[in-house]
Amino acid sequence: MAVAAGLLSLMASAAESGDDPLLRPIAPDFANQWLTPVAPGRVFGNTYSVGFGGLSVALIDTGEGLILVDGAVPQAVPAIEANIRALGFRLEDVKLILSTEPHYDHAGGLAALARDTGATVVAGTLAAPVLAAGQSGADDPQRPWLPPFPAVRDVWAVADGETIRLGSVTVTALATPGHTAGSVSWTWQSCEAARCQTVVFASSLNPVAPDEFRFSAPANRALVETYGRSFARMRGVPCDLLITAHPDFHPGETPDGTSACAAYAEAAEARLEARLHREASGGGA
Repeated sequence: MAVAAGLLSLMASAAESGDDPLLRPIAPDFANQWLTPVAPGRVFGNTYSVGFGGLSVALIDTGEGLILVDGAVPQAVPAIEANIRALGFRLEDVKLILSTEPHYDHAGGLAALARDTGATVVAGTLAAPVLAAGQSGADDPQRPWLPPFPAVRDVWAVADGETIRLGSVTVTALATPGHTAGSVSWTWQSCEAARCQTVVFASSLNPVAPDEFRFSAPANRALVETYGRSFARMRGVPCDLLITAHPDFHPGETPDGTSACAAYAEAAEARLEARLHREASGGGA
């Protein structure tokens, strides 16, 4: 309870701070649903959780520096940084920050985190210019919903399948577009003694858009096909341990022989099929 109260206090302080443009709250009333404080802790091996009840933020200790995955919203940055310190790590040891998608709920805190740590932000090829602009492009179905976020400068853009090595850890970028054109999931090995697991930090696969957007429209057929390829990619990726960008979408326990990544993809595919069915029936979201 003390940890939760402390994190709430940090986020409240950030919300009250009007002198730091990189920490100005974005959609605080809506974003608060994601920012339930969770005590930081080890997930497995050198992989840790430093995020929240509704937004995942992961930390990897490579032995020669830290890798952070995602940055939540700006007002969450003080709590993320406090979580990193609570685990006994130093902010200046964060060398890389990996981005899953250029939306404010996952990328809003990247600029402040990069400034405070000196780390390099890494993102997919199509996400990098969106992060640099701080605003989603016209091709994003969710653009009408999305507020701008602090722009991220000097983004290292990586291609699908590209690997990044730091210390003992090699992270691979897996393009999983659909939710955004530049969405990337990240995978790496994490070990405890002689036991190693393949960890996947999965970008959102949620096929969501305003009511007036029609996935079923001929002009959006390519987007539906893109989702299909990402579902197939996620079903086929080696996956011992899954971290989802929004923990609410984690599939939980899965039947024997079904990986969590496959179950995650199947649930997202079912949501897309349901949306297409509603559109065909004259409904919307």
